[in-house]
Amino acid sequence: MTIIKTDLTDRYPHIVIEGPIGSGKTTLARKLADRYAATLLLENAEANPFLPRFYQDVQRYALPTQLFFLFQRAGQLGDLTQRDMFASATIADFFLEKDPIFARLNLDDEEFALYRQIYKHLQLKASTPDLVIYLQTPVDALQERIAQRNINYEQEIPREYLARLAEAYSEFFHQYDTSPILIVNNEKLNITADEASLDMLIDRALQIRSRREFFNPSLE
Repeated sequence: MTIIKTDLTDRYPHIVIEGPIGSGKTTLARKLADRYAATLLLENAEANPFLPRFYQDVQRYALPTQLFFLFQRAGQLGDLTQRDMFASATIADFFLEKDPIFARLNLDDEEFALYRQIYKHLQLKASTPDLVIYLQTPVDALQERIAQRNINYEQEIPREYLARLAEAYSEFFHQYDTSPILIVNNEKLNITADEASLDMLIDRALQIRSRREFFNPSLE
C-alpha cells in the first residue's frame, strides 16, 4: 500500500462519493473509510421494500420508493445532528442533493409536486461536503458491474433507464457548485481489484486546487 503523507480526511473531513447505480460509490466509500478509520455513512437501499417492485413497474412504485428514500435520508441526517458525527471524518455514499435527481426522473408532474411539498415541509438541512467525488461511468460499464454484483432485482433494470439516469447525473453535476468536486472517468478505474487505482485516486484528490477538476486515469 502506498504511504500517503497527507491524510485525505484531514483536508476533507466530510467526503461524499456519488454516481449512478453500479458506479462503485459504496465500494469506494468503504475503502476510504477503512483506510482512514473514518465514520462510514451508507445509503441502505436494501431496506426499501418498494425498490424491487419499482424496477418491475416504475410508474406504479416510483412515488412510494422515492418517499421511502427521502424519509430514510431525513432520519440519517437527524441521527447525524444528534450524534455530531461530523466532529470526526465522515465518508458517505450519498448526499441529500441527489434525491431530486431520482424524483424528477421517475415521478410524473403531480407526484413530483407532492414530493417537493414533502421535501420542503421536512426542512432538511445537510452538512455541506468538503469534497464530492463523482464517479462518471458509461452505461456499458454500469450494466457490466450490476451483472457482476448479481443483486436479483437489479438485473431487471432496463438499459434505457440506466442511460437516462447517467445523463441526469451528468446534468446535475455539470451545474453543481456547492462543494469542490472531482469528476472521475470511472470506466477503467478498478478500485475493487486494484489497490494502486485507489492510491492513484487519493493522490489526485490531494492535488485539487480549484472547485471543479477532472480525473481521467486512462490519460494519466
